[in-house]
Amino acid sequence: MGRAGKAFWLLLALVGVAAGLAAYRVVSHGVSAKDEPTSIEVLLAGQLRHLAIPRAAREMKNPIPLTPEALSGARGHFADHCAICHANDGKGQTGIGRNLYPKAPDMTLPRTQNLSDGEIFYIIENGIRLTGMPAWGQGTAESSRETWKLVHFIRHLPQLTPQELEEMKSLNPKGKHELEEEEAERRFLEGDDSSPPPAHSH
Repeated sequence: MGRAGKAFWLLLALVGVAAGLAAYRVVSHGVSAKDEPTSIEVLLAGQLRHLAIPRAAREMKNPIPLTPEALSGARGHFADHCAICHANDGKGQTGIGRNLYPKAPDMTLPRTQNLSDGEIFYIIENGIRLTGMPAWGQGTAESSRETWKLVHFIRHLPQLTPQELEEMKSLNPKGKHELEEEEAERRFLEGDDSSPPPAHSH
């Protein structure tokens, strides 16, 4: 049996074990997303993810030069698109990230940082089934370039500075309440006395 055949049967066995564990947890604990995945689930999920990414994709190297401009653009993209689940610092401590199953990972840790550039690229482009990670790839050259820049930024997460984090806060999407506050403040500063600035609760 060739390597491809062995890999297929190993993947099939892992899927069977994972399915059995999932079924057991559903029967014994229900379908709550509040539970933490067991260490076996984490291990199996990591192995399945690795095997599901084609070897050619795993071996891809980042074609985008690492420059301050590339990092700056990716930082803004991450703050606008990714931080809602992953947080600006990549540690996943957000209302959504903490309540997914599995939880959004802490991408500053070796479990993410030890992935190859190609693996990170593939995950961003294609997402991960049965998790909260969507597929962001649009199949265009421009989309791929933006994804490769994000790979650089994810590598940079453990070295984020307080200044970078502060900048990212201003780039995060704003909710309706924040937009209304900004509009009221703008009107007040322009002399519209009918719209006093709202009192901040924080």
